[in-house]
Parts: sequence; C-alpha cells; structure tokens
Amino acid sequence: MPSLSEAFRAHPVYLHHKNPDFPSLQELPDSYAWTHLDDDDNHTAAVVDGVPPVIDLDDPNATTLIGHACKTWGVFQVVNHGVATGLLNDIESAGKSLFSLPTHQKLMAARSPDGVSGYGLARISSFFPKLMWSEGFTVVGSPLHHFRQLWPHDYTKYCNVVVEYEEAMKKLAQKLTWLVLASLGISNQDIHWAGPEDDGLKGACAALQLNSYPTCPDPDRAMGLAAHTDSTILTILYQNAISGLQVLKEGTGWVTVPPVPGGLVVNLGDLLHILSNGLYPSVMHRVLVNRTRQRLSVAYLYGPPASVKISPHPKVVGPSRPPLYRPVTWHEYLGTKAKHFNEALSCVRLCAPKNAMFAEGNDSHGHKNNNSVQVG
Repeated sequence: MPSLSEAFRAHPVYLHHKNPDFPSLQELPDSYAWTHLDDDDNHTAAVVDGVPPVIDLDDPNATTLIGHACKTWGVFQVVNHGVATGLLNDIESAGKSLFSLPTHQKLMAARSPDGVSGYGLARISSFFPKLMWSEGFTVVGSPLHHFRQLWPHDYTKYCNVVVEYEEAMKKLAQKLTWLVLASLGISNQDIHWAGPEDDGLKGACAALQLNSYPTCPDPDRAMGLAAHTDSTILTILYQNAISGLQVLKEGTGWVTVPPVPGGLVVNLGDLLHILSNGLYPSVMHRVLVNRTRQRLSVAYLYGPPASVKISPHPKVVGPSRPPLYRPVTWHEYLGTKAKHFNEALSCVRLCAPKNAMFAEGNDSHGHKNNNSVQVG
C-alpha cells in the first residue's frame, strides 16, 4: 500500500520559480502583480451577508449543524474541539521561528523537485501565470531530517511540537470525519476502510502544511494563495488572528472567514465531494495578503489510505440520484490533479443518464460543469 509521500512523488509538480527573499522586496515585482485578483477563477468578489458557521462540538445537535454547513458552505469553524490552546500557540510559534530564518537557511531544507516534504512554494504555483506572495513548509512523515538542517541545536523542541500537533489533529480529524459521514446517514459499519468509530480510520493518510504570508508592499495587487480546492476528505486549518482566508459562496462571491479565538476552520475536499456524490461540495478557497501584518496558518490535510478507492457511497445514491463519479484512489486523484488541475473532478466524473431525474446540485463551487482546482 503506497504512502501519501510515495503518491506525491509518483506525480511530481515541477516548479521553475526561485524562492524569494520577501523582506528584501520593497516594491511588488511584476511577476507577483495580479492585475485583477479574480483573474484566477473568473468570479467577482462580493459583499455578502453571513459567514461560515461556527459549530460547538459539545452541542448535542453538532451532527445536524455540520451537515447543514457542509451542504450550504463546504466549510465551517469548530470550537470546543479538544485541541489545547497552548498547543495552538506552540505550533504558531514554531511557524514564526521557521519563516523568520534567513532565506539561505530555509533553503537548506528545500523540498526536492519530486518530493513533498520541506520548504518551498505552493504546489499549485505552476498552474498560474503570476507568482503568489507566500512560502510554505510541508511535513509528511517525520520532520527530523529537515528540522536538523533548520535548527541544528534546537530541532528536538520543534520536532516534539509538530508530533504533538499531528497527534491532536489526527484525533480531531477522525472525529470530524465520523460526524460528517453521520450527517449523510453513513455509519461506522458502512465504510470498509474504517474501523470502529473509537478506533479511528485505519491507515488514514495526512500531511501538515505550515504557511506564511509576509507583509506585502502592494496587497491590492498581490495574491497569497490562488483559488483552489483540496484533494482531501477534509482539511483542518489553524489561522492566527490575521484575516485573509476567503471561500467562494455559491451564487454570491468571495466571503472572508474571520479568525475565531481558539477556533479551527474545517473545509471539505474533493474526495469527500466524490464520496457524498456531490451533496457536500469541496470548497474553493484563496488567501489574500496584508500590508502591515504577517499571516500564519497551519493546515492538516486528511484523507483515506492512498490506495483505497473512494466512490459515491451507496447511502447517497439511488434511482433518482445515480453515481456521478467513478471510483478513484487518493494516489490516482493526486495524479489527475497534477495533470489536469481545474478539471480534476471532471476527469473522474461519469456521464449522467440523459433521462435521469435528479437534483444535481452544484457540482463544484457554483459551477454546473464542475471546474475544480488542485490542493494547495
């Protein structure tokens, strides 16, 4: 059974851009100037009422609330999630320490051309004509090798923080996955790659992504991270107190997801979109940048074992709603993303019967023709 790291290596995305020294840039280079911030996805920004819901996981109605949020937004925030505030502070501090290192030192832990772990630019960069005002560090497996290069004397401290954070995120991701599945009427007996609910999800894969969005001299023309969906079942995002994350709300436009003290953002990925037969759409999201304050975030990307086939579950298909997607593994889907980018979901879509009478819903982010983009 291939690991997530092996899956990424099998489908490399080659980036030909140099990692910039952001503090040295006093003006926005043309290569970073997005003339219109909506050129990346042809959606205009809009002022809308409401924001993605904040759900208390101690609420007896949490499953119902999560189901409604998944169907209407594809994203929500959670509080009372069980992750200690001190641990959130620790992972944020580790991110600040990492990204404050001199560029030459960060490049000592640079991601290899066909690798996934290490320091570097977003994997989606190669699909856009302009560069993004951000830098990242990906952890798949142990961070020990790269952290020794970054902090020869203090690497143990930072490794311990990452390991503890990953353990907490895995536990939360398992809980959230079961809540999302339960809201679809899918029980722990219905998923063959899952064990008993209290055992979690057997062999599930994950990656940790630390992101930095430095202060920008011209934020109105820069893009922190271009519009994309994640390939995951779900992604759990910790964002510091700086706004910047936006999600695309069907029929309206871009909506800012305001930071909630102690809260975590949960957004649905393409594999959940497929498993739910399009009932729960993967959410398109992007990140804007700030003139005076650095934004930090930490994303935990969670999915099934890389070789398990994901398809519309029998509980969400029927005569009036036939399957919309063919079975696909995360390993295979990452390859489809790497090749076809915003057509990835379309590439695994089945042709619907002409006489099928069912509500198709919005198959992708307000589009009827399902144009989805790749994990960031």
